[in-house]
Amino acid sequence: MIPKLRQVFHLLTTQGIALAARLLYGFLCVRLLPVSEYAKFTVVFGFLGTLTVLMDVGFSATLLPLIGERIDDRKLIADYVATLRQLAHWLYLAMAPVTMIVYPMLVQRQHWSWRVVAAMVAILLLASWCARVSGIYGAVLIVRRDRGYWYRTQVISNLASLALLAILWLTHSLSAFPLMLTSVAGMVYLAVAYFFRARHLLGQVGQPSREMRHAVVHLTVPSMPNVIFYAFQGQISLILITLFGRTMAVASLGALTRLGQIFMFFGQMNPLLIEPYFAKLQAAKLKRHYLAVIAVEVLLCVALVAAAGYVPQVFLWVLGSKYSGLHTEVLLMIAGNSLNYLAGLQWSINSSRKFVYWWNGMATIVATLAIEVIFFWKVDLSSVRNTLWMNLVTALALLLINMLTGVYGFVFGPRRSGEMLVAAQGGSNA
Repeated sequence: MIPKLRQVFHLLTTQGIALAARLLYGFLCVRLLPVSEYAKFTVVFGFLGTLTVLMDVGFSATLLPLIGERIDDRKLIADYVATLRQLAHWLYLAMAPVTMIVYPMLVQRQHWSWRVVAAMVAILLLASWCARVSGIYGAVLIVRRDRGYWYRTQVISNLASLALLAILWLTHSLSAFPLMLTSVAGMVYLAVAYFFRARHLLGQVGQPSREMRHAVVHLTVPSMPNVIFYAFQGQISLILITLFGRTMAVASLGALTRLGQIFMFFGQMNPLLIEPYFAKLQAAKLKRHYLAVIAVEVLLCVALVAAAGYVPQVFLWVLGSKYSGLHTEVLLMIAGNSLNYLAGLQWSINSSRKFVYWWNGMATIVATLAIEVIFFWKVDLSSVRNTLWMNLVTALALLLINMLTGVYGFVFGPRRSGEMLVAAQGGSNA
């Protein structure tokens, strides 16, 4: 129990510092940038969120369940990492040309010059590659339980970004593109640091194999349609506002989205603590611990939603006077993010126990599309408030489906897959 408490305390302190720096950086961007400049910043990093998911489609998340208890088998880990890297290369080569075509079409109505759009595309391509490197090699640190370095690297990156923002402000150089480059610099640092640390921990370069590609794809395929769908769904509000709304609406939605980062700290516990814990938990204790964790997180979310409803001024103050009239929008944003966070928590636990099935991904897609079609047909989605209502309803549907998936998993057990054979072969070759 004491080592676990120490681990949680380490997370609270180091990740608390990293998150505080990141939150402060984001809120300062909102407050200091003019609306037109913050709109550019919002669109680039909103699209980056979608692009990052499409260049991974859940592959990097398979490393932990595929390795399981054999975290000391460095040859096996290195081979899986090499396989993941190969898949990442293929996805990047497929998505980079698509980005160069689709992004200019997305921002066409914002009337930005071709030089501005070309610079945005270049930033997207560099940042998305760094995100892939960080995702793959950062997973090695988690598997090898080198969380201390994982934490410290994020702290350094976030504090350095904050320092660069201060320099830009002091030198009167604050605008969208310098801030974009500042953010990308932090991503480059993370990618490089994780890469060299993972190589040091493994001590060898792995070799990709067809069997391991099959194991990764086999484990990912059931949730892949859902992941691809939500690569777009996670940014559907921003896409609609960018396509149909004005610059002020784009900036307002981006500013409100910053408030959703309140859940980032707790969300990071899922792959670092929650998922590994439940992956190793004895089956006899699973149901009791599952319900206990969900109950605690529900209480936390209820408290945040109540605060957003009764004292929205507290949240709006951090965004600045340009966004002071978004009282109802704050409540909708916090409520929607609370539901999304609870759904993500359940998905992490379900995934750790291999409660991953074809039907839950399909049900999520069908339900979400149905909700969005109804809103698109009946509601003006160029409005920030209406778009947030749509997000809230879809988040509720996602939570209900993940709850049903958990119940199904307890009744019928995990999905069986072929990756155990590959893991066993890797162990026998070690």
